[in-house]
Amino acid sequence: MSKHILITGATDGIGRETARVLAGKGYELTLHGRSQRRVEETLQELEGKYPGVVLRGVTADLSSLAQVQQMAEEVKAGPPGDILLNNAGIVAHRFQLSEDGYERTLAVNHLGHFYLTLSLLDHLQEPARIINVSSMVHATSIDIERLNDPRYFEPVVAYARSKLCNVLFTYKLHRLLYERRKITVNCLHPGVINTKVLTGTWGAVGAPVSEGSRMTVYVAADPSLENVSGAYFENGTQRPSAEISYDERVQDLCWERSLEMIRRAGYTVEAPAE
Repeated sequence: MSKHILITGATDGIGRETARVLAGKGYELTLHGRSQRRVEETLQELEGKYPGVVLRGVTADLSSLAQVQQMAEEVKAGPPGDILLNNAGIVAHRFQLSEDGYERTLAVNHLGHFYLTLSLLDHLQEPARIINVSSMVHATSIDIERLNDPRYFEPVVAYARSKLCNVLFTYKLHRLLYERRKITVNCLHPGVINTKVLTGTWGAVGAPVSEGSRMTVYVAADPSLENVSGAYFENGTQRPSAEISYDERVQDLCWERSLEMIRRAGYTVEAPAE
């Protein structure tokens, strides 16, 4: 039976290339995008290249917790998932608040995926995998209390902090699920790839997007990683992440603040028991 994979940010860049590779391998896919038009275009492209592949599309702006909630309900109305690949990401070049009142880069890159993942935990079919796409530029320090403060906003710094939150979330969720459920939780740096995020922030200094799926496909689908959890991958292998990411007090604080932000915005979230 084919495994079912949900990919966020699947209409562009690394996400789209990952979807193309996995469709070619016969996986059933649910593809997320912010634009309905882009989702439909991506579905049509893959259906044309891989007739018979099972594809679905969902649309949501991940900075909106209301849209994330709606997307989760739509996903749960479909087949159980085997793999959740949290890939979508942005760099906001000026300080912007989401409709829920949170800095937009953090809202998309971390909080939206945090809420989506917890919402879908009981929809995953064990053994399952959760993969969070982080970055090699994830921050080496963080003040959780200042993530939403415009006085401390700088585009690249905000991006790096959100990517550290991806790692902190990975390790905390691994701690909660390890030996309790057959769900592995890992994160990765996909490589320096010429996505919109890279070219719009650092310039076209990376590899072509056609090479961007190597790490995501490996961590999502390689059989050798079936029992590997709580790891960070870079350049095709497991690597250490920033020292601060292993501090369980920081992991716990990021986790509690994330739950608090969701609840403060008026949404209910079920978190695994400590």
